[in-house]
Amino acid sequence: MIHRVVQHCLCLLLVVLAAQAQAADKPNIVILATGGTIAGSAESQTQAGYTSGQVGVDILINAVPQIKDIANISGEQVANVGSQDMSDAIWLKLAARVNALAAKSDVDGIVITHGTDTLEETSYFLNLVVNSSKPVVMTAAMRPSTALSADGPLNIYNAVAVAADKNAANRGVLVVANDDIHGARSFTKTSTTDVQTFKSIEYGLVGVSLYGQNRWFRGPFHKHTNASEFSVDGVEKLPRVDVIYITADVSPDLITAAVSNGAKGIVTAGVGNGNMTGPALEAVKAAIKDGVVVVRASRVTSGAVGRNVEVSDDETGSVAAAELHPARARVLLKLALLKTTDTAKIQQYFYTY
Repeated sequence: MIHRVVQHCLCLLLVVLAAQAQAADKPNIVILATGGTIAGSAESQTQAGYTSGQVGVDILINAVPQIKDIANISGEQVANVGSQDMSDAIWLKLAARVNALAAKSDVDGIVITHGTDTLEETSYFLNLVVNSSKPVVMTAAMRPSTALSADGPLNIYNAVAVAADKNAANRGVLVVANDDIHGARSFTKTSTTDVQTFKSIEYGLVGVSLYGQNRWFRGPFHKHTNASEFSVDGVEKLPRVDVIYITADVSPDLITAAVSNGAKGIVTAGVGNGNMTGPALEAVKAAIKDGVVVVRASRVTSGAVGRNVEVSDDETGSVAAAELHPARARVLLKLALLKTTDTAKIQQYFYTY
């Protein structure tokens, strides 16, 4: 009898040791949840309307049990908002947590769930301030978690597979959605409703992930993460930067109002190659004389805003946004203003990052 008990205990011990060995062979991935449609909920599976940020990180993880075959998973709730309500305060909190986790030897990669609306801005912000070469992968969904054929679970699965892939290191912050792997600097949301909303128009995809099988095409072309000179360590507030959308006969007092209300920087979403009306340009010149840094971007989907092309930036004192669209230009300008107001230096940031 004693022999059987000992034998049984040994078997249990072997099972436990085997499980521990299997866990030790897997990478450790932390999922940080911030809300968004991926955590959204609706009253029925087929209605268009829903409320973002209703589902917690534990429910998101438990909805995709297959990810535990890829990695050892833990989760944290950083925020739970629709990404239209993403804020500087949440950015700073998220950046601090990502940097703290990435510095730990027992964390191999980080996945962040987020809404689609401002994913371009958050991912680019993290791309500039995360001080690590470890994979940081963001994902989102166009359909809420309660929808028929919700896209969130597979996006989470693929995002974990990318974060667990050693080949994802040193590629900056990545965005995984609908089987595609995008660079944080290069993708844009192109549809209000399509599941295939994200496209990397200018530079192309970084890779693809098909049910967790990854293929890599390229790395980023600009400085990022641990090669970036930007840091928000100890920063409690980011400078105010406003985006002014330029139209035919735009009211120049929009620019004046931004200055009057405390903007330290302005990004113009200009027509064509970052152009604007004569009165708007005069308002820009006045803003620059008041010490406000102005960056000329374009409302056009692709292409670059060149320096001194349709507007003489040298004479005006403005900065050309290069390939950065207005929302990303705003992110970079916020961080640049933490360091300098020298427009020559800021112009170099737009070429470098």
